[in-house]
Amino acid sequence: MALATASASTAISSLQFRDRGIPQNSFPGKITTCSAGRSRVILNATKGVSSVCEPLPPDRPLWFPGSAPPPWLDGSLPGDYGFDPLGLGSDPELLKWFAQAELMHGRWAMLAVAGILIPEWLESLGFIENFSWYDAGAREYFADPTTLFVVQLALMGWVEGRRWADMIKPGCVDIEPKFPNKTNPKPDVGYPGGLWFDPMMWGRGSPEPVMVLRTKEIKNGRLAMLAFVGFCFQAIYTGEGPLENLAAHVADPGHCNVFSAFTSQ
Repeated sequence: MALATASASTAISSLQFRDRGIPQNSFPGKITTCSAGRSRVILNATKGVSSVCEPLPPDRPLWFPGSAPPPWLDGSLPGDYGFDPLGLGSDPELLKWFAQAELMHGRWAMLAVAGILIPEWLESLGFIENFSWYDAGAREYFADPTTLFVVQLALMGWVEGRRWADMIKPGCVDIEPKFPNKTNPKPDVGYPGGLWFDPMMWGRGSPEPVMVLRTKEIKNGRLAMLAFVGFCFQAIYTGEGPLENLAAHVADPGHCNVFSAFTSQ
């Protein structure tokens, strides 16, 4: 995860907790009353959850200039541009999970894109022979597929289990070494930071640059997710890798483009 978390360290989202039988004093925040008379608690993501990140100002950039962002997207989330036309994040518990899911999917997508582009580039230089990321799962490796699957399932299950536990009880899986007369910073959910994941302390500066770094990470992750979908589409349609398709497009952009998939040759 080092590649995807080079600039990381965390903010779980700004949340709205509607009164669902949960004691209101369980959450530090401002209690307001909805028009229908139901109570709710407005939480700022930086209070008690993120120790370094602060919400963006009200005049932050929005996906549609001049529009009004929904109340549950107040700029506390990195990469929050007020885009939620279907209201999927209106439930505070779902918003918390969606924010973490997007963060992890973006990191995996960045690793996947790097794992596709770098070997193909090395093949073009002659360091690798007959590389195809799309058929990589059918090749022979040092162990049989069942063994590889079981080992990966065990390792990933352990890691994901610890990540889930950290979401339920932030800080419960802290692995930072303890030194006398030194107080370790509170880890943020999704951004463990510290010696193992942020040795250069990039994610422990003042709030504004930390928010910038996290926004860059989530934007790169979103681009990587779109890129991976494009890689899959190219592999199915052309049977070639992304760099080969890019070279073909540069050589003949009028015929080698996305519209070629929907037109007869």
